[in-house]
Amino acid sequence: MKNRIAIVGYGNLGRGVECAIKQNSDMELYGVFTRRAPESLNTLTGAKVFHVDDILNHKDNIDTVIICGGSATDLPVQTPALAEHFNVIDSFDTHAKIPEHFNNVDIAAKKSGKVAMISVGWDPGMFSLNRLYAQAILSDGKDYTFWGKGVSQGHSDAVRRIEGVLDARQYTIPVASAVEAVRNGENPELTVRQKHTRECFVVAAQGADKAKIENEIKTMPNYFADYDTTVHFISAEEMARDHSGIPHGGSVIRSGKTGLNGENTHIIEYSLKLDSNPEFTASVLVAFARAALRMSKEGMSGCKTVFDVAPAYLSAMSGEELRKNIL
Repeated sequence: MKNRIAIVGYGNLGRGVECAIKQNSDMELYGVFTRRAPESLNTLTGAKVFHVDDILNHKDNIDTVIICGGSATDLPVQTPALAEHFNVIDSFDTHAKIPEHFNNVDIAAKKSGKVAMISVGWDPGMFSLNRLYAQAILSDGKDYTFWGKGVSQGHSDAVRRIEGVLDARQYTIPVASAVEAVRNGENPELTVRQKHTRECFVVAAQGADKAKIENEIKTMPNYFADYDTTVHFISAEEMARDHSGIPHGGSVIRSGKTGLNGENTHIIEYSLKLDSNPEFTASVLVAFARAALRMSKEGMSGCKTVFDVAPAYLSAMSGEELRKNIL
């Protein structure tokens, strides 16, 4: 029997989930639930659209809900509320608030006897898993995480809020010399400035003070002040032509020592190069939706993270097929 998926929220991530479901033969999209007027929304695959307030009326037809809202205001409310009725998956990515979010969702999911999977994606998510594996294997070592080159949607939004800015894209770029030092096993002590640079492409309004905009970007606390930042002013046409995608990626590297006196160095590296950040994240969400349903059928309940999921639960293959083809 197929895993009947409902999507809550239909932005870039929701559309990505819709596409990912289409690629998995053991999944089917029951429908999209939105806060907008359902008749105003056209889905990529012609899936049915319902208002999110009506989702409980469809409870018997849905196995798993993938929640595609934002971490700032949507997921802290939506995930615990929906976990009281459904198996759910979210991509909550505010690292500092994950313990609080976990606790809130865990209470709701245990109350309903459902499985709720939070913080699923690539970081947190796949990068988190690889940090755990690497630390467990190389206990005497050091972790490094590099992000990019890719579009940071949060930083891009921060630039767009500056007066005189019509549009903006911000790319996070790892410093090549820092990455190379880590790969060489040098275990460098790196500041944030030494690990990443930031590059901004800005469309300014006619007559806007570009020098003022550039200064506001470069001195913005929590976003750019601690980084070497380059600002380019371009036309709207150039923005549409050259910066319409949402690529991203990065790498998790652990350098560790083994041997009686730590005489041998080992490097573990996991890297991603993504044409579409939301579509890749969506693909991770769908794999973990498979796991959530399997875990639920086995009687598990409560909030889970990627750390709690056995790898076999993620695959559409049977245990026998996995042992034959992958092990």
